[in-house]
Amino acid sequence: MKHVKALAIKFISSLVLLSIILGLFFDMAFSNIFLITLVLGVTAYLIGDMLILPRTNNTVATIADFGLAFVIIWLMSENLTYGDNHLLMSLISAVGVALFEYMFHRYLANNILPNKQQQTGTRQANTLQYQTEASKELTPVRPDVRTSEEDKNQQ
Repeated sequence: MKHVKALAIKFISSLVLLSIILGLFFDMAFSNIFLITLVLGVTAYLIGDMLILPRTNNTVATIADFGLAFVIIWLMSENLTYGDNHLLMSLISAVGVALFEYMFHRYLANNILPNKQQQTGTRQANTLQYQTEASKELTPVRPDVRTSEEDKNQQ
C-alpha cells in the first residue's frame, strides 16, 4: 500500500508539472501529456526509485531520473506530436522533473524505503575512522649497522 501511495503522489505531481510545462508553454494536448506522465512515472519509479536510489544516494538517482525523463519525454513527444522544438521541450521538462525527483527521493528515503540501520540492527558510520602511527625516528637504527660517519670517527 505504501508503494501505491508513493506512485500516486509521483503520478499526480508529475502530471501537474508536465501539464504546466508541456501544456501551457509548448501547447501539447492533455492526452499526450497524460500518456507521457504515465509511462515516465512507472518507469522512473521502478528504475530510479526502487533500483538506483536504495543502492546509491539521492544525487545519483536524481541524475539518472533526469536522463531517463529526458529520453522518455523526447522520444514520446517526437512520436506523438508535431513540431520542431522537441529537444528544448524535453530538456526543460526533464529539468523540472529532476527538481521534483530530488524532493520525492527524500520522501521515499524517509517513508517508503526500508532503513538500513533497522535491517542490520547496528549503526553504520558514515565516515571511516583511520588511525595513524607516529614515531620519533624515520628509520630504525640497529647497533650492528654503522654509518659512514661512525667509521670515520673510529679510525
